[in-house]
Amino acid sequence: MKIREDFILRKISDSYVVVPVGKAVVDFRGMVNLNESGALLFKTLQNGADEQQLVKALLDEYDVSEDIAKKDVERFVSKVKDAGILE
Repeated sequence: MKIREDFILRKISDSYVVVPVGKAVVDFRGMVNLNESGALLFKTLQNGADEQQLVKALLDEYDVSEDIAKKDVERFVSKVKDAGILE
């Protein structure tokens, strides 16, 4: 899985936002707000990653159980797929 190149992540103060650029501006109105763990998953997906790599990224960064990390990854991937942000 990989984030489409026409979506970028920006940090504004203490918040992270995903905004469309280029042609995506026409089809995608608005922006997506992310917390720190969402930003970590987004960055990991920019380089291409499968769900197991996303879970590992969360486990490496946060003190969380593997079960919770898997559920968070599933929820995140579902949302970015539904938003059309994944290739």
